[in-house]
Amino acid sequence: MKTIRTKLFYVLMLMIVVACKKEAGEGGSSFIKGKVFAKYYDKYFYTLGDSAYAPDIDVYIIYGNDATFGERQRTTYDGSYEFKYLRKGTYKIYAYSRDSSGVYKNQINQYAPDIAIIKDVEITGKKQTVEVPDINVLQ
Repeated sequence: MKTIRTKLFYVLMLMIVVACKKEAGEGGSSFIKGKVFAKYYDKYFYTLGDSAYAPDIDVYIIYGNDATFGERQRTTYDGSYEFKYLRKGTYKIYAYSRDSSGVYKNQINQYAPDIAIIKDVEITGKKQTVEVPDINVLQ
């Protein structure tokens, strides 16, 4: 009887350990941070008006292989953003930019929707801060 209980205990412990494997996402001690740099063009991309680190731009994070974004941050006055308390894993960080190709126009002569500028990021350990290269967008 004791061996059955012992085996049952080990099987239960093994199930708990396997079930506790943590995927990419919130709940860790690592950070991802970076900045968004914008170039401000006229409507037809003929004239560059200004360029600077961009405040008030939405930046999104996708955890691992999720199909949708997990969280949104808005850049601060100097174009910086930060996603906190992340676990080890892979992430996609992105912001939207105007499409300068001009290839696509819809029926009412307006240009296509914005495109996502994506950066792949990996956190490999605990208490890690990963600096993402600038996300360059057209506004």
